[in-house]
Amino acid sequence: QVQLVESGGGLVQAGGSLRLSCAASGLTFSSYAMGWFRQAPGKEREYVGRIRWDTRYTYYADSVKGRFTISKDNAKNMVYLQMNSLKPEDTAVYYCAAQRSSSWASGRYDYWGQGTQVTVSS
Repeated sequence: QVQLVESGGGLVQAGGSLRLSCAASGLTFSSYAMGWFRQAPGKEREYVGRIRWDTRYTYYADSVKGRFTISKDNAKNMVYLQMNSLKPEDTAVYYCAAQRSSSWASGRYDYWGQGTQVTVSS
């Protein structure tokens, strides 16, 4: 049974930083790309970024580029989202998701976590 469990969310002031973690189990983690998504109240889910299964490439949405960094530790089955210079508009529930390498081109994700709340106060 595949499980993705996010942690590290919370309340932070604008300009601050948070590091989200996602612990994966039940899958061959090194064969999966990992993505981060977020969903604000009343809005559609938004892509934040992703990292390739071998950590060789990372990609980010324009809205977070230069502020957020995704890293992946295949030895620990963990993926991280370092968020710096946070803005109130970054407030959302953040989700990690796992993507088989065969789905890389399609963008389809196979497994999702439950999410962790990030709130940025102004």
